[in-house]
Amino acid sequence: MAKTVPNPCQKTIIACGPIGTKCLPLHLVMGREKVFRFKQFAVLNDRTAMKVGTDGVLLGAWCPVTDARRVLDVGTGCGVIALMVAQRNASAVIDAIDIDHDAVEEARINFANSPWGDRLAAHECDFNRWNPAVQYDLIVSNPPFFTDSLLPPDDARSLARHTQALSYGQLIEGAARLLSDDGTLALISPTDAEQAIISAAAFASLPVRWITRVVPVENAPAKRILWQLSRRDVPYREESLTIARHDGTFTDEYIALTRAFYLKM
Repeated sequence: MAKTVPNPCQKTIIACGPIGTKCLPLHLVMGREKVFRFKQFAVLNDRTAMKVGTDGVLLGAWCPVTDARRVLDVGTGCGVIALMVAQRNASAVIDAIDIDHDAVEEARINFANSPWGDRLAAHECDFNRWNPAVQYDLIVSNPPFFTDSLLPPDDARSLARHTQALSYGQLIEGAARLLSDDGTLALISPTDAEQAIISAAAFASLPVRWITRVVPVENAPAKRILWQLSRRDVPYREESLTIARHDGTFTDEYIALTRAFYLKM
């Protein structure tokens, strides 16, 4: 089995907790940490700046994992997208990076307590400095956004939600460098980032191949866009996905996409 790559950043990652300690089973920390449970795994998402949310779950369920043997999750947070990819593809070896120390610690705990711990590795590293010896078949990212909004007071949440730390241009240009010839970058963004992403993709020669516009409630405007960018020569595809009906129930298409993960689907 292929192994996850060593961390090319200079800073060394500690393993799951203070140096010298062991990873704690989830049942031992449930009393003091927040746990989000899926059908095949559970995640702590208490210390990481950004919690488990619809955006990450959408991307983890939607991104193309077939034949993706090497995967990179950029801005992994608590690791939920990496775990979803591991569940969907039994052969994928996944590196997950984040610049937030607490997020990486939490992701390592979540990976170690999952059924796929031997295929998952979390690294504390800036994506702009990530320079592994391998190329990736899939790079997936739920990147920071709200470029033009006022910064919130909490520094960690600010870093996670603003493109000051990693712009769409930097993400796409870096992905173009790290992807294999047929590799794909999959990401999710607010709709107001559409033109910025299209421009960055053209500049990086990493064409947009598929977009899905995500509508939160039927007949409402789309709020998010799911993207696939790839040098692979495939026909352009565009579609929409509606999450909920007016009565608050989930649509059939959203249930079909996420039922392998949510407990109550």
